[in-house]
Amino acid sequence: MNKIKLGILGGGGDSLIGVLHRVASNMYDRYQIVGGVFNPDYEENIKFAKKIGLDTKRVYVDFDTFIEEEIKKPSEERIEVVSVLTPNFLHFPMAKKLLENGFNVICEKPLTTSYDEAVELETLQKRNKLIFAVTYTYTGYPMVRHMKHMIASDEIGEIQKIDVQYYQGWINPVIHDPEIRKNVWRLDPKKAGISSCIGDIGTHAFQMTEYLTGMEVKYILSDLNMLYDDNELDLDGTVLIRFSEKVKGVIRASQIATGEENGLTVAVYGKKGAFKWEQENPNILYHITDDQPKRIIKPGHAYVSEVAADGTKLPGGHPEGIFDAMGNIYKGVAKGLRNETAFDGEYPTMNDGVRGMLFIEKVVESHKNGNIWLSLERT
Repeated sequence: MNKIKLGILGGGGDSLIGVLHRVASNMYDRYQIVGGVFNPDYEENIKFAKKIGLDTKRVYVDFDTFIEEEIKKPSEERIEVVSVLTPNFLHFPMAKKLLENGFNVICEKPLTTSYDEAVELETLQKRNKLIFAVTYTYTGYPMVRHMKHMIASDEIGEIQKIDVQYYQGWINPVIHDPEIRKNVWRLDPKKAGISSCIGDIGTHAFQMTEYLTGMEVKYILSDLNMLYDDNELDLDGTVLIRFSEKVKGVIRASQIATGEENGLTVAVYGKKGAFKWEQENPNILYHITDDQPKRIIKPGHAYVSEVAADGTKLPGGHPEGIFDAMGNIYKGVAKGLRNETAFDGEYPTMNDGVRGMLFIEKVVESHKNGNIWLSLERT
């Protein structure tokens, strides 16, 4: 089978995101990285391409040249899908031009810096009938997929409560220095958009709630913390969510939770039981009920669902992590590109990205207007 020709924008140098996407794309032998623009400095761009073993003929001086040269090539030689790994403010212009020129897209989150931009991309994607994935990475974990499957199979009964927490502490060492915080792009509205914490990690938590439950959040109320008067973007937030009048929950996100690393935790409580999962210990899914001891579910065993088994590469007892989760998303995109049978939720779609942008804007609006309830219905 011919490998899918992959182009990459951004992610050069020592970028964690770049490494994550490159490893993930190679994981199932479905893709071949053939070119892109890894760095705005052309010399650094070429140097990096040589470092990872690419033919520099398809490593371009800038994004516009990338488009111009690739669309000249015969369809069988042209890059099929492009991963956009740049800072947030570049997602929209790059994704828009890619869609306009017939490229499928894999884009880092958040999708854009505004809801209106996200809707515009969605219109283009539907019109041109292209694949578009937004890399909410944590949906790629086998135990998250198993949890989704078991919730849909009524294993825990009617959902009553959702509690998702995402705590990091990485901004804490830099936020207290006024000079340093001016130079962090995630704190710059021109590059990050209208939110730092909610836009960066709160969207992961939000998307996880909708992914696992199969329901859409209908209303939100938020309380954010910027910590300093001269800091425009949120560093911490609590968001109350309502799926319905009887199904409610909470999303808690922070970049100033001192000492925390990457603490995404999920708890879904139903009428008959509950599931709990932690990103820092991803191979364990807890199933709890009122009348039985706590059960531990792990990947690589015959008892897991088909979708969890499909995303597991190793026998039980062999740890799989964030690279594997992203690899499963790339695998799902590959199935979509090759019109192969796929499981529900194998990769986050354009709708996930658009919903994420709506969530960010309404959270910020709710806070600014005195912590009020707002609807998340799409206009």
